[in-house]
Amino acid sequence: MDRRLFLMGSVAAAASAAALPAFAAQRVRLPAAKRLDPEIDDLQRKTFQWFVDVTDRKTGLTPDRWPTKSFCSIAAVGFALSCWPVGVERGWMTRAEARERTLTTVRYFWELPQGPGEHDAAGYKGFFYHFLDMETGLRFGRTELSTVDTALLVAGMLFAARYFDRDTAEEREIRERVQAIYERIEWPWAVVRPNRITMGWHPDTGYIPSDWYVYNEGMLILLMAMGSPTHPVDAGVWSEWVTSYDRSFVERETDRYLEFAPLFGHQYSHMFVDFRGIRDAWMRGQSAMRGDTLDYFENSRRAVYAQKQYATDNVGGWGYSSEIWGLTACDGPGDFKQTIDGKEREFFSYSARGPGDRDDGTIAPTAAAASIAFAPEIVVPCIKAMKAKYGSVIYTQYGFLDSFNPTLNVLEHPLQHGRIEPGVCWVDGDYLGIDQGPIVMMIENHRSELIWRHMHGEPNLRRGLEAAGFTGGWLAA
Repeated sequence: MDRRLFLMGSVAAAASAAALPAFAAQRVRLPAAKRLDPEIDDLQRKTFQWFVDVTDRKTGLTPDRWPTKSFCSIAAVGFALSCWPVGVERGWMTRAEARERTLTTVRYFWELPQGPGEHDAAGYKGFFYHFLDMETGLRFGRTELSTVDTALLVAGMLFAARYFDRDTAEEREIRERVQAIYERIEWPWAVVRPNRITMGWHPDTGYIPSDWYVYNEGMLILLMAMGSPTHPVDAGVWSEWVTSYDRSFVERETDRYLEFAPLFGHQYSHMFVDFRGIRDAWMRGQSAMRGDTLDYFENSRRAVYAQKQYATDNVGGWGYSSEIWGLTACDGPGDFKQTIDGKEREFFSYSARGPGDRDDGTIAPTAAAASIAFAPEIVVPCIKAMKAKYGSVIYTQYGFLDSFNPTLNVLEHPLQHGRIEPGVCWVDGDYLGIDQGPIVMMIENHRSELIWRHMHGEPNLRRGLEAAGFTGGWLAA
């Protein structure tokens, strides 16, 4: 990218940030923190420490996975930024260190080059590539410019900007740089087909043919795009989004909800957005028509219960149960078939997993643990049961390894990930940033509502919610 153009863009965005209204310093009032089960507290503390130890202090880049050497995941960076305030509130990190780490990160991302080249930029049109090189910060390999990962990165930045609310030079700079990074994202450029945001773009082949459509984690992207004060998309993207709900809505004897098989789809937007008691037109219509209490938070709660029931029924005869369950996107042992107890089983490497989707018996602790804010009454016993039965193999100084498979306990094929603990289970050898972050963040939302409450006052998010037609609850306050 031409350095003069980059500097001109920097000056313009800095001026935009300087022109923002004065930030109203107002401490967010949190409810009294819940007293957690000691094992849940230990899990949050150890998982938080993973981010502390693996995030580069000079750049703020967080690796996609560890200890396997990998590239940076920009979504994991957004989660790390969200973890630092949690550490401050829990007494695990000083505010000074959290502020320093945050400022280092936002400065680094502000200064990374943007441009259409294949190898000389970290992003384009304000978006960032899904993966960045840990040494240079530039696009890693042939990875895509990712709308969802940019949204998760920026959501973490916006939460940090709300948390660091003091009238000091460093905290003002955090707020101004974050807003400038957000304001330079050209969301309409990603609307390739009418009222649909593309999942991504490659500099050599162009836009990805898939859009954010059909219920999943994409709500956050749409809200961030509609809430932009500089490059907003039309509210028609939300109207188009909900037209797909007939593909996902299920009605069973006990429940009615929007279904998405892997639990991360019910978690990611909720890490930043408190959907309790607020409803868009579609949810208001469901409540009026059925006399139901359904909102997006309740929807996720029902999805968590459905997963537990799926594990309890266990029609596939895998190694989970009513106590040990949780399917989402995660590492797996590899792509092969193996006969176990006279039955041929098919296993997968990294993949999304869930009821009605791929299921090879691989359990991801983040699936249950990051659902604690929705259904603590079933999640806490699940976490305790996992530790009691498999803890010596799957639980370490950084909490749970990414995944394990109780069905696969004899090695007959080369593994792509992890190892076999003979007679016990297959267990992954890595921790993944996009699975570690939701554990820390959702335990904290359950404990103190820290992220939710700060994001109540985030003006960009509120604009997005209001554009989507959300009303009621804390939005009316």
